[in-house]
Amino acid sequence: MDGNGIGESFLKKKYYEDCPGSLPISSLFPFLYFMIRDFHIAKREEDIGYYAGYVGSAFMFGRALTSVLWGMIADRYGRKPVIIFGTVSVVIFNTLFGLSTSFWMAISTRFLLGSLCGILGPMRAYASEVCRKEYQALGMSIISTSWGIGLVIGPALGGFLAQPAEKFPNIFSSDSLFGRFPYLLPCLLISIFSVGVLVVCCLLPETIHNHKGNDEECNDSDALGATTFESGSSQKSLLKNWPLISSIIAYCVFQLHDMAYAEIFSLWAVSPRKNGGLSFSTADVGEVLAFSGFGLLLFQLFIYPVAERNFGPVMVSRLGAVLTIPLLSSYPFIALLKGLTLMLLINCASILKNVLSVSITTGLFLLQNRSVAQQQRGAANGISMSAMSLFKAIGPAAGGSLFSWAQKRQSAFFLPGDQMVFFLLNMIEVIGLFLTFKPFLALPDDNIS
Repeated sequence: MDGNGIGESFLKKKYYEDCPGSLPISSLFPFLYFMIRDFHIAKREEDIGYYAGYVGSAFMFGRALTSVLWGMIADRYGRKPVIIFGTVSVVIFNTLFGLSTSFWMAISTRFLLGSLCGILGPMRAYASEVCRKEYQALGMSIISTSWGIGLVIGPALGGFLAQPAEKFPNIFSSDSLFGRFPYLLPCLLISIFSVGVLVVCCLLPETIHNHKGNDEECNDSDALGATTFESGSSQKSLLKNWPLISSIIAYCVFQLHDMAYAEIFSLWAVSPRKNGGLSFSTADVGEVLAFSGFGLLLFQLFIYPVAERNFGPVMVSRLGAVLTIPLLSSYPFIALLKGLTLMLLINCASILKNVLSVSITTGLFLLQNRSVAQQQRGAANGISMSAMSLFKAIGPAAGGSLFSWAQKRQSAFFLPGDQMVFFLLNMIEVIGLFLTFKPFLALPDDNIS
């Protein structure tokens, strides 16, 4: 089959797919512990996780406030303008975060970045619109993969490149720009990468308001033009769409778990062994997360689409949740190991955890986008992003506070130290698992286009 044949079989229209990464969201986690320490705002070492949680939450809180608005704009004016504007905001505010010299500057720049970066919702809508239905699982898998890899590679970059004057004194002196701002380098490189993504985004075709195709495409566009948000009726109908709302609620619970895990894992890995941690350096954390990203890429591209076709998105999400529970229960015992055995097992566990998390997310992405017609996908994804961001804003703050509390109870009789942390993470995962069953979760109508 020639290239055009492949394109026509895969795409619903003659469009191509691209997706900016999620690098800025979690790139700070490996070095956040040290950044908060350098701000000298925490009175005790055990309190660092408490303040780190608020910085981690600022991005998601900002995104929770604006995602519905960005979704409405994407439905009204197109996916492309929102994607471009969000990418520009990453370039600006991610760089400013790397230049932070105080706790409040760090929180402010992260909040503004979250408020102005409305990329993920429109990209999810875009992916569902460019693919034929039989290839939507692959399209959503690519979005989830790129997003998930960004959530893994971002911390890897943060871990490898933070504090460069200490790690690479022959290249960066303590008096240089990166010596005076030890967390600027990873942020700056991510911003430079975002500039490249911005150029690619400018080449993206729009998936709505297209009047040059066949009759079906024109009808889709006419329907879209007739659907506006003047009276808020579209939003009202979306809120009555139980297949959409039920999948969003389940998605939010799993995202709360994943964000709390991301915060806790990095804090746990770099904290001292006397407090139940692994005593890793930021480079060690970066190495673990880099391996996770590679494993995630292979799984999502080659295994997830096959699993989704054979078992369906709901069953794949359930299996992911079931397998996550014993995996997390093993983490406190992995911490008892040392040397090569520790590195081998923590790498395997991290790969498996990220694979399971993104499998759950991809399945729920599919359900959400199959629950609404094209003219409402931007708003639907905006609602999903706002709700998810609110839960994710709770995740780092709650995770940081939980981690600080757990470190102070190392000698407790019941679930001492980090055992309590991973036990509570599992409780959230169990709640999410229950929400994937009837009568709570409703499946979308297959006739929705």
